[in-house]
Amino acid sequence: MNYLKPELQHALAAEYVLGTLRGQARVRFQKLQLLYPELKQVTHLWENHINSLGEQLKPVSPDPLVWEKVVARLDGVSDLSKASNVISLKQKANWWRNVTVFAAAASILLAVLLLNPQSPPVYSPSSLTVVQNTQNKPLWLIEVFSQTLDIKTTELVEVKAKNDYELWMVPSNGQAPISLGLLPQQGRATLAKIAQFDSMDIDALAVSIEPLGGSPTGAPSEVLYVSELVLL
Repeated sequence: MNYLKPELQHALAAEYVLGTLRGQARVRFQKLQLLYPELKQVTHLWENHINSLGEQLKPVSPDPLVWEKVVARLDGVSDLSKASNVISLKQKANWWRNVTVFAAAASILLAVLLLNPQSPPVYSPSSLTVVQNTQNKPLWLIEVFSQTLDIKTTELVEVKAKNDYELWMVPSNGQAPISLGLLPQQGRATLAKIAQFDSMDIDALAVSIEPLGGSPTGAPSEVLYVSELVLL
């Protein structure tokens, strides 16, 4: 692999700074920065770029009704105890602040495309989201394409031997959340996009913790995270 190619350097540096470059690939990239000074410079460029994006974004107070509608829908979809479906107040506050991170992620992806005009991808995502934990650290990067949802897992995802993480679509029309499939606990995965994804307005995507194989009831058992989609 030619690490002197500018387009490859920018693509790897963007993933490294965003946190989607994980495991041995992340360790190898850190070593490569010692071998290639220009690669380290590109990484600093991306770090400065992301920091500047955060400084430019202004806080926006959400309409309380938006969150109340999502929580009401999630609370009513299962016979399990109400406590298992109620997301903490701290997570509710973080949910709206995370929108700024999603906008930064979108800028990163667009910048990578602009930096490599000679080799445009065959297809590009129409929307994306970054699922974060309560410390605002990225767990999954989810890119929505015409037929699939492409998912990258960060090293911060806690691997569960006896559980699966399940991804849900929360429709805006009041309908119960719809399962989109199981999320990977390591590496990358691709989920087939269901027809309703393009035919319905979506309030958010939610991640639940489930028994192995997914929800036994067809509804989220315990919601852990909620993320808003960003259109590109």
